[in-house]
Amino acid sequence: MNDGSPVSDHSTDQATDTFVAHRNLLFTVAYEMLGSAADAEDVLQETWLRWIKVDLAQVRDHRAYLVRITTRQALNRLRTMKRRKEAYVGSWLPEPMLTAPDVAQDVELAESVSMALMLVLETLSPTERAVFVLREAFDVSYDEIAAAVDKTPAAVRQIAHRARRHVDARRPRQAVSPSETRAALESFRRVIETGDLQGLIDVLAPDVVLVGDGGGIKQAAPRPVTGAQKVARFMIGGLAKNERPLTVTPTVVNGSPALLVHLDGELDGVMAISVENARITGLYYVRNPEKLTRVESETPLTLR
Repeated sequence: MNDGSPVSDHSTDQATDTFVAHRNLLFTVAYEMLGSAADAEDVLQETWLRWIKVDLAQVRDHRAYLVRITTRQALNRLRTMKRRKEAYVGSWLPEPMLTAPDVAQDVELAESVSMALMLVLETLSPTERAVFVLREAFDVSYDEIAAAVDKTPAAVRQIAHRARRHVDARRPRQAVSPSETRAALESFRRVIETGDLQGLIDVLAPDVVLVGDGGGIKQAAPRPVTGAQKVARFMIGGLAKNERPLTVTPTVVNGSPALLVHLDGELDGVMAISVENARITGLYYVRNPEKLTRVESETPLTLR
């Protein structure tokens, strides 16, 4: 860091060029750690303000240094978000983002930002989440992670092992191709549009879980609904009460096929799913309008 004296225009230009070159990576790091695009943007702003004060001549690896700053700011934000989530009305889901179709083709990236995995990451401590994300998704070295989270490399290895074991016990048991997810989603869309109760039960896994996020602004299931019969009745019952015209449109959210749900032409929510053995095991319905600002234009994500 410098002594606070003004940096030269040349240094500022170099800092800006470097930051812009890595911006998508830094946003992805922050989003995977936070599950909130709005908070990730705030973290990037804080990262930038610190980055422009750095003496770049003293920094050997600009990318690693930027990731380190971003991680520290995201960790600070995670701890304040914990209090926010404790006061949140109903279930909390990650903020969905419209992503380019090529994200779905990058299996590693698509899984790392999937709703299912992001929810598992919510069960980790802030430090465990940071270590897991940096190591598993971005392949950051243990030494670099240690510098970012203020731990020794040996401690980081232990944390990484513990977090990996925790996540592996809860993540989907098998990889599913985008085409399999699209097929399940198309079957789901058809039965939702027709109100076919038995057809809906047939596309759901017996132990399916529905999680709805209305944030206290829109109505949603106050707690997760489990089991094909209960989920199907809950969804069909909700549709029966609705008198506004329903349209369901395929899209790609968080690197996976998803649905945009409109009522009378107005966006009502985003439905993401997880699939195993051609059946839907998880339904994640985000209705909170404060979380629907990122589904109209694509957000670029990258692990590199």
